[in-house]
Amino acid sequence: MKKIAIYLSLFCLGFSSLNAQKIDRKKVVQRHNVVNTKADTLASLTVGNGKFAYTVDITGMQSFPEYYKNGVSLGTQSEWGWNSFPNSGNYQFEETLKSYDFNNEGRKALYSVQIKEPERNKKAVEYFRVNQHRLQLGNIGIELIKKDGKKAQVSDLQNINQKIDLWTGIITSAFSLEGIPVKVWTTSFQNSDKIGVKIESDLVTQKRLKVFAKYPYPSGQFLDEAAFYGNADQHSTKLISSNSTHGLIEHQLNTADYFTQLYFTEGKLSEAGKHYFVFEPSPKSKTLELTVEFSEKNSKTSKTLFADAEKESISGWKNFWESGAAVDFEGSTDKRASELERRIILSEYLTRVQCGGSNPPQETGLTFNSWYGKPHTEMHWWHGVHYALWGRPEILEKQLDYYFRSFDKAKKLAERQGYKGVRWIKMSDNEGNESPSSVAAFLIWEQPHLIYMSELLYRDKKDKKVLEKYKDLVFATAEFMADFATYDKEKNRYNLGKGMIPAQEVFPAKDTYNPTYEVAYWDWALKVAQQWKERLGEPRDKKWDDVINKLAPLPVQDGVYLSTESAKDSFTFPKWMTDHPAVLGALGMVPESPKLDKKIMKNTLDIVWERWNWGHTWGWDFPMTAMNAARLGLPNKALDALFMDIQTNTYLKNGHNFQDGRLRIYLPGNGGTLTAVAMMLEGWDSSTGQFPGFPKDGSWKIKAEGFKKMP
Repeated sequence: MKKIAIYLSLFCLGFSSLNAQKIDRKKVVQRHNVVNTKADTLASLTVGNGKFAYTVDITGMQSFPEYYKNGVSLGTQSEWGWNSFPNSGNYQFEETLKSYDFNNEGRKALYSVQIKEPERNKKAVEYFRVNQHRLQLGNIGIELIKKDGKKAQVSDLQNINQKIDLWTGIITSAFSLEGIPVKVWTTSFQNSDKIGVKIESDLVTQKRLKVFAKYPYPSGQFLDEAAFYGNADQHSTKLISSNSTHGLIEHQLNTADYFTQLYFTEGKLSEAGKHYFVFEPSPKSKTLELTVEFSEKNSKTSKTLFADAEKESISGWKNFWESGAAVDFEGSTDKRASELERRIILSEYLTRVQCGGSNPPQETGLTFNSWYGKPHTEMHWWHGVHYALWGRPEILEKQLDYYFRSFDKAKKLAERQGYKGVRWIKMSDNEGNESPSSVAAFLIWEQPHLIYMSELLYRDKKDKKVLEKYKDLVFATAEFMADFATYDKEKNRYNLGKGMIPAQEVFPAKDTYNPTYEVAYWDWALKVAQQWKERLGEPRDKKWDDVINKLAPLPVQDGVYLSTESAKDSFTFPKWMTDHPAVLGALGMVPESPKLDKKIMKNTLDIVWERWNWGHTWGWDFPMTAMNAARLGLPNKALDALFMDIQTNTYLKNGHNFQDGRLRIYLPGNGGTLTAVAMMLEGWDSSTGQFPGFPKDGSWKIKAEGFKKMP
């Protein structure tokens, strides 16, 4: 018996040691490097640093922006680059407001909506939806000249081989034109809005390769794909200075004025057309280097070239990949393991490049505009939560700066509608200026996000400084949430609605009340706000407790949760089975609550799985469903959700989540995947055992380190 005990001890020790082996992170990351051998407009690659991004075509630069326009567009965007068209009609934001009293309270709450008439109000709405809009800062590309003197087109390029090294953030692009090879290295500085490029080709010595800077005009449309060259007379660009190694260009628009500073090996920068500038390198060498920086101010910096960018990129990306969490699925026999690992690595890369600034990101990041480039705060959970779960809370913390800047405007919005506290603005620019929308104005599920994300920051180290920093935001958020709930005297309960559109946006504001997801989320977030009071030694808020204790139950019918209490036909009327199946978010995104019955939720998952019109969903719906299944103890179903064969669950070669021809990239899907995987690996507060969201049948071999539990 003693020998058996010793053997078992040694066996367990060996097993623990195996599990404790550190992941070879570089190996895991680099096995998902992207390689392109043709000009695929949906396979564009991006370099950046979280607040600035530069997306390139097969040449490693933005040489063919019009060709790539309807794919993953060749954008150059920053956090600070915004513009507004002239307000020639002198429209006032008040002209977008409409009064509502959904619950017959005499409230006269003013909402900024898409008023159709009279004509002036309609135009005011259009103006404030479009303005401000995020800028495409400029196209920086290669101008290639054929032997006959004509400019080369994409179809003229041969022997294409492009690769991004995800570990270093450096793109290497090789191709040939009329038999002459070209090699291009591209990367981004990590502490400034600047790219570095090196080009090597005999085309340089033949004066057949140049670099151009071209400035598009804002499209003024829902999308801005960095290739609108109309309205040339409505903006100006000028070459302020130029010598053999340096050039400075100023671009002036209606409300934006910014600069492009270029440093290069020997050559000449000159104006070659309206809004078009060309750098002609010296033919003495077949190699050229340059850096291109976009900035709000004309502040000359010290000279930098590609080697400086390369050094900064290698260091910055090494630090990123070696920080936080990592997972390795090598050795798994489940055929989906490699693809899941690919999605994870590329999603980590893309969200770090596109979504690491001081604001909630827009849904298409820093590549091309959607919704005029404006962030959506209801999507912030999907953009930001994964950073905390992957052990990188500092990136999430940076994003929360927006809530401090927009606090006063959010408070005025709540006051305008007769509520206490702050009502976070759903669709806004970086300063919290509201955009009219007949959907956004009535959404409420963005409200608890601030509490959720602040709680994650506190949970990271249980540091009281976090409580002190965010308490005013948390308490003002909870104050609005408690005041928004409507007291129903007849039933002695608080309702959410009428006068709200839930996360499943198909329901009309005037009729909708008590959606399952929002009620569950409201309950959890108000309880957390009370915990913050207690942690800070403050008395509990009596009104919050009253709402918590009397909040409407989760609506149930025939043993399943309804999408909303107001929709008794939630699973029989076709329209109610489209868009986000948000009812599942009541367990998954939201932790299990005493209000929830897991057997009923299991029935709900079954009926949603069977009846939902999955073709009319969005990218984050699949990780949301996976989180629900994981919390119900259904790991196989969780994986099936992540891999559901639906167009909006497509992950392109470059890792982007494809939705449709309009939204070719959709970063909430990437963030959602990272969140769901973190939860499936590390679990949640009430979970037990290792990797609770993965099957225990031996088909998954998992090494994981550095993850944090979900609440």
